[in-house]
Amino acid sequence: MWAGEGTLDEPVCQTTVQIRSQNGLHLRPAMQFVDLANQYDCEITIGNEKRRGDAKSIMHVIGLAAAAGTRLEITAKGPRAEEAVEVLRAFMERQTFDEEPSEDKK
Repeated sequence: MWAGEGTLDEPVCQTTVQIRSQNGLHLRPAMQFVDLANQYDCEITIGNEKRRGDAKSIMHVIGLAAAAGTRLEITAKGPRAEEAVEVLRAFMERQTFDEEPSEDKK
């Protein structure tokens, strides 16, 4: 994670996460991510080399079609940007997105 220079009033922070869930970033965890992002007043984007979108928009987050293994960059600019990025990073890193155990593990 890095914090870059914007202005003193608008710090910029960025990190990269990888989708670990075999099901990718599907609707339920995407909505939870968006809900978390909307708790912050800063501007937050999420994306990869192909697409970027508003992390506060479920349509933008789902539109990334983030499958297992996809690396996504989360960037925030403005008040509490560093905190927002850290909370969103932690959410993505601890998620298995409620996967069902495979048949051999039941």
